[in-house]
Amino acid sequence: MFIGQFEHSIDAKNRIAIPSKYRRIFEGEVIITKGLDGCLFLFTKEKWEKMASGIGQLPTTKSSARLYARLVLASATEEKFDKQGRVVIQGFLKKYAQLKEKVVITGLYDRVEIWDKKVWRETVEKADQNAGKVVEELSELGI
Repeated sequence: MFIGQFEHSIDAKNRIAIPSKYRRIFEGEVIITKGLDGCLFLFTKEKWEKMASGIGQLPTTKSSARLYARLVLASATEEKFDKQGRVVIQGFLKKYAQLKEKVVITGLYDRVEIWDKKVWRETVEKADQNAGKVVEELSELGI
């Protein structure tokens, strides 16, 4: 399970050090793809295969299914950790997530997200302001 948040830098070669507690779960390789809300998603190979299979079952006659498949599947890269625990973020993914020098790496149960630090701060502030409303809506779903 992934939890917590960490601040790191992205270097000139587009490498980011992933926290060691996360690397143990990834077991040496990670799938990186476009996430939602302007971040990147990182998945274990096992979680990725389940998710990709589910996306593959969506009806191609639905435009939203095709768009989601393109967003997630076509932008996915499989990366291995180097000896320092870093992974390369491909240029198009770095651009998509607007990653500058400082990033925040967050654990969200079954995935990790990478955010530009400034965008993360703005996202958290917005979440904090709407926390009561969000909790109320989720409680209606039984969560």
